[in-house]
Amino acid sequence: MSDLVLTSFEDGVAVVTINRPKARNAVNRAVADAVAEAVDQLDARDDLVVGVITGAGGTFCAGADLKALAAGERSGIPGRGFCGITETPPAKPLIAAVEGYALGGGTELALACDLIVASETAKFGLPETKRGLIAAGGGLVRLPRRIPYAVAMEYALTGAFLDAGRAYELGMVNALTPQGDALEGALALAREIAANGPLAVRASKRIVAESADWTADEVWARNRAACDPVFASADAKEGARAFAEKRAPRWIGR
Repeated sequence: MSDLVLTSFEDGVAVVTINRPKARNAVNRAVADAVAEAVDQLDARDDLVVGVITGAGGTFCAGADLKALAAGERSGIPGRGFCGITETPPAKPLIAAVEGYALGGGTELALACDLIVASETAKFGLPETKRGLIAAGGGLVRLPRRIPYAVAMEYALTGAFLDAGRAYELGMVNALTPQGDALEGALALAREIAANGPLAVRASKRIVAESADWTADEVWARNRAACDPVFASADAKEGARAFAEKRAPRWIGR
C-alpha cells in the first residue's frame, strides 16, 4: 500500500485516508490505485463489515490532481472510475468522513459512498462548469438521487459551493459534527454498523442501492435472491439465539 493512502483495520472497520495534505488530497493515479486496493481488501476480508474514507490534514479531497492531468496522467482507473471507486464502489458499506473541501472529484468520491458524515465547516461542489469542464465522475448522476432534482441542477450548472449544513438539510449528509470531528463521527456510525450481522449488512446495502432500478416484474425475485442466503445463514440462527439468550451475537460471516 502506498504511503499516499493510509489504511487501518480494527473491530470490523476499515479506515482509508488519502494522505496528500500539501496537495489538498488531490487524486493522481497512485492514489487511485491505492484506494482501489484498500476497498478490495474491505470486500475480501471476512473480518471487515464497513469502511470509512477520509483525507489527511483537514481537507477531504480537492478532486483530480491537475498537475498530473496536465502531464497526461489520469486520476481514475479504467472500469473503476475516479479514485478507483466512483464506477465500482465496494459491495460493503462505505462512509465518507468529510472535513474542509470536497470539490469536483472530491464531491464525486463522497457521493460514491453510501453515507456521509461532515464537519459543520465542510464544503461540497461541482465547479467544473466554471472551467469549461464537466463533472464526469458520477457527480451529475448521483447528486439528483441524493438531493431534489431542481437543487441538484442548480449546483451542477452554477458550480457553486454547497455548505455542509445545507447538504445536511437536503439529506445528502447523514450527520454533522464540529470542525475536526468528522472522522470520529464516521467511526461511531461505522461501529454501529459493524456490530450487526455482516451478511445482513452487505445484502441490505445491495437492495437499497440497486432496487430503485428494478422493474415491477423483477423486484420480488431480486429481493428474494438477496435475502434468502441471509435467512439460510448460520449468522441468522446465531442472531435469534443471541436474542433469546440476551447476549451479544457472535457473527461468523456465513
